[in-house]
Amino acid sequence: MALTLRTDDELERALSMLAESEGTSRQDVIRRAVLEKFERTIHEDRVRQSATRMIEKWGDVIERLAKT
Repeated sequence: MALTLRTDDELERALSMLAESEGTSRQDVIRRAVLEKFERTIHEDRVRQSATRMIEKWGDVIERLAKT
């Protein structure tokens, strides 16, 4: 599937430098960046959901411990 990406001078420089330093294509730099961001977002959501569950389950205990 094709996608057109509009870039500015700063992004052009960054893409070119990263691709050259990593010995890969500019397309691969963009692909990896998007996938890494996607994975971080999923991870952050899971951590947030887990923290919410733990607070719901143990919040009262944590509050009592904080007061001692």
